[in-house]
Amino acid sequence: MPAPDQAAMREPRDWQAVEAELDAHGAAVLSGLLDSDDCAILRTLYGDAGLFRKRIVMQHKGYGAGEYQYFNYPLPPLMATLRETLYPPLAGIANRWGDALQLTARFPLTHAEYLAQCRAAGQRRPTPLLLRYGEGDYNCLHQDLYGEQIFPLQVAILLSRPEIDFTGGEFVLVEQRPRMQSRAEVVPLRLGDAVVFPVHHRPARSSRGFRRLMMRHGVSRLRSGERFTAGIIFHDAQ
Repeated sequence: MPAPDQAAMREPRDWQAVEAELDAHGAAVLSGLLDSDDCAILRTLYGDAGLFRKRIVMQHKGYGAGEYQYFNYPLPPLMATLRETLYPPLAGIANRWGDALQLTARFPLTHAEYLAQCRAAGQRRPTPLLLRYGEGDYNCLHQDLYGEQIFPLQVAILLSRPEIDFTGGEFVLVEQRPRMQSRAEVVPLRLGDAVVFPVHHRPARSSRGFRRLMMRHGVSRLRSGERFTAGIIFHDAQ
């Protein structure tokens, strides 16, 4: 197994380009964030119940069909490294978004500092997760909000091979626009690709400066096979 810090960030990222994609389309792809070995390692973790604090069967909650599990602390090394290394550049984007929307909240430079803010707000339960979908499963449009502390960006990493391990199961974003019809964005992903997207809203330019667009995300129906995803949420839960 490669060292986690090398596996999580294999090449320099053009974060200005990522921000431009987020501003233009509401999502940005980090191509090849993990290699096939990293993806296989994360998939195998799903069967180790001792690593997780909670399992959710989506049908029981009305969330869709399929299931997911939230990791417990301490996180597996690869998941911890992903969270720590992706946070700083995304915090810069989040702060610029906050400035655009004239929000007072500021996000610190390191994830450790941000987790201290979460703990002070009573949010102590880890939120990184693994999701598993089988044939016919899907995830309804939703937002991942767990308390007053909300980091406005999150990351999902595809751990299975589209058209080989599964068919269907596209990542979907829906943008609610004031006084206009909603807009859908389907994000194509390959094994090891990650998508960065808003948790609940994003800024968009308007004739009067910036307006707030509400965002929801989900996964379309899996037509065959099995699909695994890793979710990196940066705020913890109450």
